[in-house]
Amino acid sequence: MTPDYDVVIIGGSVAGHYAALSATQLKAKVALVEPISSYGLYHHALREIGTLSKSLSHAAQFGVHANSADISTDSTRVMQKGSSDESKPPTESQVSIEWQQAKLWTTGVVSNLQEQYSPVILAAKGVDIIFSSGQFQSSPLAFAVNDRILSARAYLLATSVQANPEIEGLRETGFLTLSNIWQSLCSPQPPKSWVIIGGVPQSIELAQTLVRLGSNVTLIVDRPLILSHVDPEMAQLLCSQLEAEGVRVLTQTRVTQVRRIHDKKWLQVGDKAIETDEIVVAIAQQPNIESLNLAAVGVKWNQHRLLVNDKLQTSNHRIYACGDVIGGYDCPNIAYYEAKIALQNALFTPRFKVNYQYVPWAILTQPTLAQVGLTEAQSKRRYSHNEVIVLRQFFKTLAAAQLRDETTGICKLIVLRNGEILGATILGAEARELINIMALAIAQKIKVHHLASLSFVSPSFSEIIEQTAREFRFPTS
Repeated sequence: MTPDYDVVIIGGSVAGHYAALSATQLKAKVALVEPISSYGLYHHALREIGTLSKSLSHAAQFGVHANSADISTDSTRVMQKGSSDESKPPTESQVSIEWQQAKLWTTGVVSNLQEQYSPVILAAKGVDIIFSSGQFQSSPLAFAVNDRILSARAYLLATSVQANPEIEGLRETGFLTLSNIWQSLCSPQPPKSWVIIGGVPQSIELAQTLVRLGSNVTLIVDRPLILSHVDPEMAQLLCSQLEAEGVRVLTQTRVTQVRRIHDKKWLQVGDKAIETDEIVVAIAQQPNIESLNLAAVGVKWNQHRLLVNDKLQTSNHRIYACGDVIGGYDCPNIAYYEAKIALQNALFTPRFKVNYQYVPWAILTQPTLAQVGLTEAQSKRRYSHNEVIVLRQFFKTLAAAQLRDETTGICKLIVLRNGEILGATILGAEARELINIMALAIAQKIKVHHLASLSFVSPSFSEIIEQTAREFRFPTS
């Protein structure tokens, strides 16, 4: 019996929509099943609000109209009052203006992003979109939606995740997650004080964004550093930056209890009691898969993610998975990378394997933290300490950094004695662009001394790569 589709994609996440569009480019017959028409794009646009806030402040300081953010002359004039010293706290008028501009800007960005993956665009390219829930059936393997049975050569799970924290009193008190925070931000009177629980890229970005827009923010992480899987030196520097801007950071700390007292929410954090207007939870994420009947088709999972092999196959080799549902940091480019690998394997011979060593990712704070490959600690665990060389250079040496007054930052390269580059971590302006150069160098096995011989445009931030690579010297013994 000929299947109805080449691939059926289950899930309305950004990764699911990207996978559907990519499948059409591979000339596949594809169906997309999602429970509601929701694209989950707001938190991606929210990552840029901190940049908007900073640009508004600079516009006020130098009397420049930020036309790209549609700031009116009156708004800029209000912001100029008392803003010559950037270290002064923002006035209520400044905060209100920045909130309004941020909300307008984000709404516009999301609207543009949604157009790329809208049902109209996907349907025009041949995607059969079904807004409903469904479940797998085993004999034969198919996906049942309402009165339809969708048969396919392969299936791709790209569902979202949901917060499932086990903190006494939290559910009764109420909380927000990274996926639904936007509606609270858009309320006529958004909360003025926030507690963010969990150290993931989006929670770090959100903390900085909120404090720059005038809110009181406390970030609570149960680990020694605010981020895991990040070079510890860089994580500590980023933490210091957050604290310098006014974020209260509590590490190695757990929230044990939450209560509502009158109109405020109270958290018991170690031996402290913290009062706040709103709580954002960015921990204990688990895949949103309960209704899919996965056990009947032999798909295994643990509490936090679906189990897949390096070809992104689940324990049922006709069912693949990508994105948030298989765990890891929620970074769009990683989800897109996984979607491409999964689709190639699902539609053709399953021979492609994921290799995250060449995939860069970034935390869009200011300064930005970006990383690719192995960290210093990971490299020294894999190789002997004598084989690993650490190269560092500071952004304050760059003319471009001096010109833009963005001198905070470090470029750190991890290399072997033979010049092979194992990893790179960059904290500084334009790091999200610079890390792509390093990802290419690692993927193409370009030795560090070849980077040192390049002549980058000057002045530019990319010179930091050349300057750091020049620190390398071939060992004499």
